[in-house]
Amino acid sequence: MTFLGAALVMVILRDMFHTIWHPTRHGGLSRLVMTGMWRLSSHLRIRRRAAGLAGPLGMVCVVSVWALTVAVAWALVYWPHMPEGFSYSAGLVPAEHAGPVDALYVSLVTLATLGLGDIAPAAGWLRIVGPLEALVGFALLSATVAWILGIYPALARRRTLALRLSHVRGGVTTRELDSDGGAALLDSLASAVSVITVDFLQYAESYYFYDGDENTSLPRQIGHAVSLAELAESAHHPDVRLAAMMLRRALGDLATVLDERFLHTGGDHGRVFASYASDHGNHMRPEPTHQGESDASSAGGEERER
Repeated sequence: MTFLGAALVMVILRDMFHTIWHPTRHGGLSRLVMTGMWRLSSHLRIRRRAAGLAGPLGMVCVVSVWALTVAVAWALVYWPHMPEGFSYSAGLVPAEHAGPVDALYVSLVTLATLGLGDIAPAAGWLRIVGPLEALVGFALLSATVAWILGIYPALARRRTLALRLSHVRGGVTTRELDSDGGAALLDSLASAVSVITVDFLQYAESYYFYDGDENTSLPRQIGHAVSLAELAESAHHPDVRLAAMMLRRALGDLATVLDERFLHTGGDHGRVFASYASDHGNHMRPEPTHQGESDASSAGGEERER
């Protein structure tokens, strides 16, 4: 039982490490919890309200699972050695306080670094294990704070990009785009898209946060970036064509990350973005980026929607 408890502690520490500090493919447990909350919200009747809570509640559930599992795991370490391995304060009968509930109590007190001292490790190696659990509790608290402080700036960057795209929508003509200013605009959008791609790699759980407002919803606005890139590819200005190519590549990287990590459509980039919009309760319908957009561009937008 002691070895089982130690193994559970290592599993949680590994999950914390791969979720927060080395997020190559999500932590396994955190991924299951966040995905489960997201899928559950998609089946509720009031989708937007439920989806809006999926991300924050998912994080709360992940941290709660981490803390509860660590507490139970350390209780499994303590329980086989109670009462002989522990000292008890006056008034407590050791034989009456040596059950699983008492072991869990000791574990919770130690994990929370309360240090009540009514039941304390007395055996040599248990006196070392107790402070180690307190260190794990401190690490859990620090990891939670770091996680929150990392995800919410990532969400702000995502929503800022969506808002910029909503400003561009319908406000850029072909002539304006085919200029130095158009090249600068496309270049800045490509840079912002690349930052969002890195955010999804570093803070994958941010995917499960729903953006209720249309103008700040990247799933709803990303189609405008695709339309801009396609429109600029036929520009006369060489810098605009180069910036359009960079934007298309940045969008391709974003689509690849979204598909590999979350959507698993196996389709082209247009299908991935449409699936991304659908998964967040939207239907991607790219609007014209300028007055009099060509029929070919419109047809391309309709094909991406399909």
